Amino acid sequence: MLKFEIVHVDSKTGARAGLIRNRGLVAQTPAFMTVGTQGTVKAISPRDLKEAGVEIVLANTYHLYLRPGAEIIAKAGGLAKFMSWEGLTLTDSGGFQIFSMADLTRIEREGVTFRSHLDGSLHFLSPEQVIEIQGKIGADIIMVLDECTGYPLSFERARRSADLTVEWARRSRKRFDGLDLGAKQGIFGIVQGSTYESLRRRCAEELIEIGFDGYAIGGLSVGEPKAAMFEMLAVTAEVLPWEQPRYLMGVGFPEDIVESVARGIDMFDCVMPTRNARNGSLFTSRGKVVVKNAIYAEDFRPVDPECDCYTCRTFSRAYLRHLFNAGELLAPYLATLHNVTFFQRVMREMRQAIMEDRFSEWRETFLSKVSSEEK
Repeated sequence: MLKFEIVHVDSKTGARAGLIRNRGLVAQTPAFMTVGTQGTVKAISPRDLKEAGVEIVLANTYHLYLRPGAEIIAKAGGLAKFMSWEGLTLTDSGGFQIFSMADLTRIEREGVTFRSHLDGSLHFLSPEQVIEIQGKIGADIIMVLDECTGYPLSFERARRSADLTVEWARRSRKRFDGLDLGAKQGIFGIVQGSTYESLRRRCAEELIEIGFDGYAIGGLSVGEPKAAMFEMLAVTAEVLPWEQPRYLMGVGFPEDIVESVARGIDMFDCVMPTRNARNGSLFTSRGKVVVKNAIYAEDFRPVDPECDCYTCRTFSRAYLRHLFNAGELLAPYLATLHNVTFFQRVMREMRQAIMEDRFSEWRETFLSKVSSEEK
Protein backbone atom coordinates (compact mmCIF):
# COMPACT_ATOMS: atom_id res chain seq x y z
CA MET A 1 0.00 0.00 0.00
CA LEU A 2 1.35 3.41 -1.02
CA LYS A 3 2.10 5.68 1.93
CA PHE A 4 3.31 9.28 2.18
CA GLU A 5 4.86 10.87 5.24
CA ILE A 6 5.80 14.51 5.71
CA VAL A 7 9.07 14.49 7.64
CA HIS A 8 9.70 18.22 7.98
CA VAL A 9 8.28 21.55 6.84
CA ASP A 10 10.50 24.59 6.32
CA SER A 11 9.43 27.14 8.92
CA LYS A 12 9.67 30.16 6.60
CA THR A 13 8.22 28.92 3.30
CA GLY A 14 6.17 25.80 3.96
CA ALA A 15 8.33 23.73 1.61
CA ARG A 16 7.99 20.05 2.51
CA ALA A 17 10.38 17.13 2.87
CA GLY A 18 8.72 13.74 2.85
CA LEU A 19 8.88 10.04 2.14
CA ILE A 20 6.93 7.88 -0.33
CA ARG A 21 6.79 4.17 0.52
CA ASN A 22 5.62 1.11 -1.38
CA ARG A 23 6.80 -2.52 -1.70
CA GLY A 24 9.31 -1.93 1.07
CA LEU A 25 10.97 0.80 -1.03
CA VAL A 26 11.33 4.46 -0.11
CA ALA A 27 11.69 7.62 -2.19
CA GLN A 28 12.53 10.95 -0.64
CA THR A 29 10.69 14.14 -1.57
CA PRO A 30 11.05 16.65 -3.08
CA ALA A 31 11.57 14.10 -5.85
CA PHE A 32 12.50 14.51 -9.49
CA MET A 33 11.37 11.42 -11.38
CA THR A 34 13.57 10.57 -14.33
CA VAL A 35 11.51 9.81 -17.44
CA GLY A 36 11.85 6.36 -18.99
CA THR A 37 8.94 6.58 -21.41
CA GLN A 38 9.25 3.10 -22.89
CA GLY A 39 10.57 1.34 -19.82
CA THR A 40 14.06 2.73 -20.29
CA VAL A 41 15.77 6.06 -19.69
CA LYS A 42 17.40 6.78 -23.03
CA ALA A 43 21.19 6.38 -23.21
CA ILE A 44 21.68 5.27 -19.61
CA SER A 45 21.36 2.07 -17.58
CA PRO A 46 19.33 1.36 -14.41
CA ARG A 47 22.62 0.85 -12.57
CA ASP A 48 23.73 4.38 -13.50
CA LEU A 49 20.36 5.78 -12.44
CA LYS A 50 20.66 4.19 -9.02
CA GLU A 51 24.22 5.48 -8.56
CA ALA A 52 23.06 8.96 -9.56
CA GLY A 53 20.47 8.89 -6.79
CA VAL A 54 17.29 8.35 -8.81
CA GLU A 55 14.55 6.73 -6.68
CA ILE A 56 11.51 6.87 -9.00
CA VAL A 57 11.38 6.24 -12.75
CA LEU A 58 8.38 7.34 -14.81
CA ALA A 59 7.13 5.33 -17.79
CA ASN A 60 4.23 5.95 -20.15
CA THR A 61 1.11 3.82 -20.41
CA TYR A 62 0.37 4.83 -24.00
CA HIS A 63 3.75 3.70 -25.28
CA LEU A 64 3.93 0.52 -23.20
CA TYR A 65 0.40 -0.44 -24.25
CA LEU A 66 1.45 -0.25 -27.91
CA ARG A 67 4.84 -1.88 -27.41
CA PRO A 68 5.58 -4.43 -25.93
CA GLY A 69 2.04 -4.68 -24.49
CA ALA A 70 0.82 -4.82 -20.89
CA GLU A 71 0.46 -8.60 -20.94
CA ILE A 72 4.16 -9.16 -21.62
CA ILE A 73 5.12 -6.77 -18.82
CA ALA A 74 2.72 -8.56 -16.46
CA LYS A 75 4.25 -11.93 -17.34
CA ALA A 76 7.68 -10.49 -16.54
CA GLY A 77 6.46 -9.65 -13.03
CA GLY A 78 5.65 -5.98 -13.55
CA LEU A 79 7.43 -2.93 -14.88
CA ALA A 80 10.20 -2.75 -12.28
CA LYS A 81 11.22 -6.38 -12.84
CA PHE A 82 10.83 -6.10 -16.60
CA MET A 83 13.30 -3.21 -16.77
CA SER A 84 15.48 -4.49 -13.89
CA TRP A 85 14.87 -1.36 -11.86
CA GLU A 86 15.27 -1.57 -8.08
CA GLY A 87 13.37 1.61 -7.24
CA LEU A 88 9.78 2.84 -7.41
CA THR A 89 7.90 3.37 -10.67
CA LEU A 90 5.10 5.63 -11.88
CA THR A 91 3.12 5.37 -15.10
CA ASP A 92 1.51 8.37 -16.73
CA SER A 93 -1.89 7.63 -18.24
CA GLY A 94 -1.08 8.89 -21.73
CA GLY A 95 -3.16 12.06 -21.45
CA PHE A 96 -0.28 14.24 -22.57
CA GLN A 97 0.39 12.03 -25.59
CA ILE A 98 -3.27 12.45 -26.55
CA PHE A 99 -2.81 16.21 -26.29
CA SER A 100 0.48 16.23 -28.23
CA MET A 101 -0.86 14.06 -31.06
CA ALA A 102 -4.22 15.77 -31.48
CA ASP A 103 -4.29 15.12 -35.23
CA LEU A 104 -4.32 11.36 -34.51
CA THR A 105 -6.94 11.34 -31.73
CA ARG A 106 -10.66 11.85 -31.10
CA ILE A 107 -11.83 12.56 -27.55
CA GLU A 108 -15.35 11.69 -26.41
CA ARG A 109 -17.00 11.10 -23.03
CA GLU A 110 -16.59 7.35 -23.46
CA GLY A 111 -12.84 7.63 -23.97
CA VAL A 112 -10.21 8.27 -26.60
CA THR A 113 -9.93 6.90 -30.13
CA PHE A 114 -6.47 7.23 -31.61
CA ARG A 115 -4.18 5.96 -34.33
CA SER A 116 -0.89 4.44 -33.34
CA HIS A 117 2.10 6.59 -34.20
CA LEU A 118 3.91 3.31 -34.96
CA ASP A 119 1.74 1.73 -37.66
CA GLY A 120 -1.43 3.81 -37.94
CA SER A 121 -3.63 1.10 -36.40
CA LEU A 122 -6.85 2.29 -34.74
CA HIS A 123 -7.31 1.95 -30.96
CA PHE A 124 -9.87 2.96 -28.35
CA LEU A 125 -9.14 3.40 -24.64
CA SER A 126 -11.65 4.24 -21.94
CA PRO A 127 -10.62 5.56 -18.50
CA GLU A 128 -11.41 2.10 -17.14
CA GLN A 129 -9.20 0.37 -19.69
CA VAL A 130 -6.31 2.71 -18.89
CA ILE A 131 -6.57 1.61 -15.24
CA GLU A 132 -6.72 -2.05 -16.27
CA ILE A 133 -3.60 -1.64 -18.41
CA GLN A 134 -1.71 0.09 -15.60
CA GLY A 135 -2.82 -2.63 -13.22
CA LYS A 136 -1.10 -5.16 -15.47
CA ILE A 137 1.99 -2.98 -15.89
CA GLY A 138 2.19 -2.87 -12.11
CA ALA A 139 3.72 0.55 -11.47
CA ASP A 140 3.77 1.71 -7.84
CA ILE A 141 1.86 4.88 -8.75
CA ILE A 142 -0.66 5.05 -11.58
CA MET A 143 -2.41 8.07 -13.04
CA VAL A 144 -6.02 8.52 -14.10
CA LEU A 145 -6.75 9.39 -17.72
CA ASP A 146 -7.21 13.14 -18.08
CA GLU A 147 -7.65 15.64 -20.88
CA CYS A 148 -4.61 17.87 -21.10
CA THR A 149 -5.17 21.14 -22.96
CA GLY A 150 -2.90 23.84 -24.35
CA TYR A 151 -2.66 27.60 -23.90
CA PRO A 152 -4.37 29.94 -24.54
CA LEU A 153 -7.76 28.38 -23.88
CA SER A 154 -11.22 29.87 -23.49
CA PHE A 155 -12.97 29.53 -20.16
CA GLU A 156 -15.72 27.39 -21.66
CA ARG A 157 -13.26 25.00 -23.31
CA ALA A 158 -11.24 24.76 -20.08
CA ARG A 159 -14.45 24.09 -18.14
CA ARG A 160 -15.44 21.22 -20.43
CA SER A 161 -11.95 19.75 -20.14
CA ALA A 162 -11.95 19.95 -16.34
CA ASP A 163 -15.44 18.42 -16.15
CA LEU A 164 -14.41 15.55 -18.42
CA THR A 165 -11.25 15.00 -16.38
CA VAL A 166 -13.31 14.73 -13.18
CA GLU A 167 -15.79 12.33 -14.81
CA TRP A 168 -12.95 10.14 -16.05
CA ALA A 169 -11.30 10.31 -12.61
CA ARG A 170 -14.49 9.09 -10.94
CA ARG A 171 -14.76 6.18 -13.36
CA SER A 172 -11.05 5.42 -12.97
CA ARG A 173 -11.31 5.30 -9.18
CA LYS A 174 -14.29 2.96 -9.37
CA ARG A 175 -12.42 0.59 -11.68
CA PHE A 176 -9.28 0.77 -9.53
CA ASP A 177 -11.31 -0.25 -6.48
CA GLY A 178 -13.15 -2.94 -8.43
CA LEU A 179 -9.86 -4.56 -9.41
CA ASP A 180 -8.61 -4.30 -5.80
CA LEU A 181 -5.34 -2.73 -6.91
CA GLY A 182 -4.85 -0.64 -3.77
CA ALA A 183 -2.84 -3.27 -1.93
CA LYS A 184 0.02 -2.93 -4.43
CA GLN A 185 -0.49 0.38 -6.24
CA GLY A 186 -1.40 3.97 -5.48
CA ILE A 187 -3.61 6.09 -7.74
CA PHE A 188 -3.36 9.84 -8.33
CA GLY A 189 -6.02 12.21 -9.65
CA ILE A 190 -5.03 15.08 -11.96
CA VAL A 191 -6.19 18.66 -11.54
CA GLN A 192 -6.99 20.53 -14.74
CA GLY A 193 -8.54 23.93 -15.42
CA SER A 194 -5.99 25.84 -17.50
CA THR A 195 -5.19 29.25 -15.96
CA TYR A 196 -8.63 29.82 -14.42
CA GLU A 197 -8.58 29.92 -10.63
CA SER A 198 -12.24 28.96 -10.20
CA LEU A 199 -11.86 25.91 -12.43
CA ARG A 200 -8.66 24.76 -10.72
CA ARG A 201 -10.29 25.04 -7.30
CA ARG A 202 -13.47 23.26 -8.36
CA CYS A 203 -11.58 20.46 -10.12
CA ALA A 204 -9.36 19.91 -7.08
CA GLU A 205 -12.33 19.89 -4.70
CA GLU A 206 -14.23 17.34 -6.79
CA LEU A 207 -11.17 15.08 -7.05
CA ILE A 208 -10.70 15.26 -3.28
CA GLU A 209 -14.32 14.22 -2.86
CA ILE A 210 -13.63 11.14 -5.02
CA GLY A 211 -10.49 10.41 -2.99
CA PHE A 212 -7.00 9.55 -4.25
CA ASP A 213 -3.62 8.61 -2.79
CA GLY A 214 -2.08 11.77 -4.22
CA TYR A 215 -2.89 14.62 -6.57
CA ALA A 216 -1.13 15.79 -9.70
CA ILE A 217 -1.36 19.23 -11.24
CA GLY A 218 -1.58 18.93 -15.02
CA GLY A 219 -2.04 21.27 -17.94
CA LEU A 220 0.73 23.68 -16.94
CA SER A 221 4.03 24.41 -18.67
CA VAL A 222 2.13 24.25 -21.97
CA GLY A 223 2.88 27.80 -23.12
CA GLU A 224 1.36 29.94 -20.37
CA PRO A 225 3.41 32.74 -18.73
CA LYS A 226 5.50 31.63 -15.78
CA ALA A 227 3.61 33.97 -13.49
CA ALA A 228 0.34 32.28 -14.44
CA MET A 229 1.83 28.83 -13.79
CA PHE A 230 3.02 29.77 -10.32
CA GLU A 231 -0.30 31.44 -9.54
CA MET A 232 -2.18 28.27 -10.47
CA LEU A 233 0.23 26.21 -8.39
CA ALA A 234 -0.40 28.32 -5.32
CA VAL A 235 -4.16 28.25 -5.85
CA THR A 236 -4.27 24.48 -6.32
CA ALA A 237 -1.88 23.63 -3.48
CA GLU A 238 -4.06 25.69 -1.16
CA VAL A 239 -6.99 23.35 -1.86
CA LEU A 240 -5.20 19.99 -1.98
CA PRO A 241 -4.96 17.86 1.18
CA TRP A 242 -1.93 18.73 3.24
CA GLU A 243 -1.10 15.14 4.17
CA GLN A 244 -0.95 13.77 0.62
CA PRO A 245 1.72 14.12 -2.10
CA ARG A 246 1.43 16.83 -4.74
CA TYR A 247 2.88 16.20 -8.18
CA LEU A 248 3.53 18.89 -10.80
CA MET A 249 3.57 17.19 -14.18
CA GLY A 250 6.05 18.01 -16.94
CA VAL A 251 8.01 20.85 -15.31
CA GLY A 252 11.77 20.52 -15.60
CA PHE A 253 13.78 23.75 -15.45
CA PRO A 254 15.71 23.67 -12.16
CA GLU A 255 14.63 27.17 -11.21
CA ASP A 256 10.97 26.28 -11.82
CA ILE A 257 11.30 23.19 -9.64
CA VAL A 258 12.79 25.22 -6.80
CA GLU A 259 10.02 27.82 -7.02
CA SER A 260 7.39 25.08 -7.11
CA VAL A 261 8.80 23.39 -4.01
CA ALA A 262 8.50 26.76 -2.29
CA ARG A 263 4.77 26.55 -3.14
CA GLY A 264 4.30 23.15 -1.55
CA ILE A 265 4.94 20.72 -4.45
CA ASP A 266 6.59 17.36 -3.75
CA MET A 267 7.10 15.53 -7.06
CA PHE A 268 8.24 16.45 -10.57
CA ASP A 269 9.02 14.86 -13.92
CA CYS A 270 10.24 16.07 -17.28
CA VAL A 271 12.11 14.69 -20.29
CA MET A 272 14.21 17.86 -20.41
CA PRO A 273 17.33 16.64 -18.56
CA THR A 274 17.77 13.57 -20.76
CA ARG A 275 16.51 15.05 -24.04
CA ASN A 276 18.70 18.12 -23.66
CA ALA A 277 21.66 15.92 -22.80
CA ARG A 278 21.33 13.98 -26.05
CA ASN A 279 21.46 17.31 -27.87
CA GLY A 280 24.59 18.44 -26.03
CA SER A 281 22.88 20.85 -23.63
CA LEU A 282 24.10 20.34 -20.08
CA PHE A 283 22.79 21.80 -16.81
CA THR A 284 25.38 23.02 -14.35
CA SER A 285 25.60 24.85 -11.04
CA ARG A 286 26.44 28.01 -13.02
CA GLY A 287 23.90 27.74 -15.81
CA LYS A 288 23.55 25.86 -19.06
CA VAL A 289 26.48 24.68 -21.18
CA VAL A 290 25.81 23.83 -24.83
CA VAL A 291 28.91 21.73 -25.14
CA LYS A 292 28.78 21.38 -28.95
CA ASN A 293 29.53 25.09 -29.36
CA ALA A 294 32.89 26.13 -30.76
CA ILE A 295 33.91 28.06 -27.63
CA TYR A 296 34.49 24.72 -25.89
CA ALA A 297 36.90 23.31 -28.48
CA GLU A 298 39.87 24.00 -26.18
CA ASP A 299 38.05 24.14 -22.84
CA PHE A 300 39.65 21.43 -20.73
CA ARG A 301 37.62 22.11 -17.60
CA PRO A 302 34.99 19.63 -16.43
CA VAL A 303 31.40 20.34 -17.44
CA ASP A 304 30.62 21.43 -13.88
CA PRO A 305 33.48 21.84 -11.37
CA GLU A 306 30.97 21.37 -8.52
CA CYS A 307 29.71 18.01 -9.84
CA ASP A 308 31.17 14.66 -8.78
CA CYS A 309 29.57 12.50 -11.49
CA TYR A 310 31.78 10.19 -13.57
CA THR A 311 31.53 12.55 -16.54
CA CYS A 312 32.77 15.58 -14.62
CA ARG A 313 35.41 13.64 -12.70
CA THR A 314 36.91 12.18 -15.86
CA PHE A 315 36.31 14.19 -19.02
CA SER A 316 36.62 17.77 -20.27
CA ARG A 317 34.20 19.99 -22.13
CA ALA A 318 36.54 19.84 -25.11
CA TYR A 319 36.40 16.05 -25.18
CA LEU A 320 32.59 15.98 -24.95
CA ARG A 321 32.41 18.51 -27.78
CA HIS A 322 34.64 16.26 -29.85
CA LEU A 323 32.43 13.22 -29.12
CA PHE A 324 29.26 15.04 -30.14
CA ASN A 325 30.78 16.45 -33.31
CA ALA A 326 32.16 13.02 -34.24
CA GLY A 327 28.79 11.38 -33.66
CA GLU A 328 30.18 9.01 -31.06
CA LEU A 329 27.68 7.04 -28.94
CA LEU A 330 29.64 7.82 -25.80
CA ALA A 331 28.55 11.46 -26.06
CA PRO A 332 24.83 11.06 -25.20
CA TYR A 333 25.69 8.59 -22.44
CA LEU A 334 28.16 10.89 -20.67
CA ALA A 335 25.91 13.93 -21.12
CA THR A 336 22.84 12.08 -19.84
CA LEU A 337 24.73 10.73 -16.85
CA HIS A 338 25.74 14.26 -15.92
CA ASN A 339 22.29 15.83 -16.31
CA VAL A 340 20.57 13.06 -14.35
CA THR A 341 23.15 13.38 -11.57
CA PHE A 342 22.85 17.17 -11.52
CA PHE A 343 19.07 17.09 -11.06
CA GLN A 344 19.29 14.52 -8.28
CA ARG A 345 21.96 16.55 -6.51
CA VAL A 346 19.75 19.65 -6.65
CA MET A 347 16.88 17.68 -5.09
CA ARG A 348 19.11 16.35 -2.31
CA GLU A 349 20.49 19.79 -1.50
CA MET A 350 17.01 21.26 -1.51
CA ARG A 351 15.69 18.56 0.80
CA GLN A 352 18.59 19.05 3.19
CA ALA A 353 17.94 22.80 3.24
CA ILE A 354 14.28 22.16 4.08
CA MET A 355 15.23 19.76 6.86
CA GLU A 356 17.52 22.42 8.36
CA ASP A 357 15.03 25.31 8.00
CA ARG A 358 17.28 27.21 5.61
CA PHE A 359 15.40 26.67 2.36
CA SER A 360 14.91 30.42 1.78
CA GLU A 361 18.64 31.09 1.94
CA TRP A 362 19.48 28.07 -0.21
CA ARG A 363 16.83 29.06 -2.76
CA GLU A 364 18.19 32.59 -3.05
CA THR A 365 21.76 31.37 -3.53
CA PHE A 366 20.77 28.70 -6.03
CA LEU A 367 18.66 31.01 -8.18
CA SER A 368 21.36 33.68 -8.21
CA LYS A 369 23.83 31.17 -9.67
CA VAL A 370 21.65 29.24 -12.09
CA SER A 371 20.24 30.77 -15.25
CA SER A 372 19.15 29.53 -18.65
CA GLU A 373 22.06 31.35 -20.27
CA GLU A 374 25.26 29.61 -21.27
CA LYS A 375 28.24 30.14 -19.00
